[in-house]
Amino acid sequence: MEQIALHTRLKPGKEQEYERVHATIPVALDEALREAGVRSWRIWRSGRDLFHLVEVDDYPAMRAALRDHPANIPWQARMAELLEVEDDYSGDDHGLGRVWHLP
Repeated sequence: MEQIALHTRLKPGKEQEYERVHATIPVALDEALREAGVRSWRIWRSGRDLFHLVEVDDYPAMRAALRDHPANIPWQARMAELLEVEDDYSGDDHGLGRVWHLP
């Protein structure tokens, strides 16, 4: 299992809306994430900065599975309204590089 750290940033004034939208994600999206190998996805917010920790079997395979998934397309469109940079799943994303770890 991989642990992937991600950083995203909200558009100004979208903090509360982002939290409202994430209070309950669609059941179909939850199922799609789990089918794609996601074990856990946590998000922390500091101001407009979002920090994600994703525990997943295979991150590139997960992104490939979700790219055109019917549950993910409307979710990503909704997130594009809230985030500074839209994730269109076209890049070679590997998350943030680890700098330090206390075992």
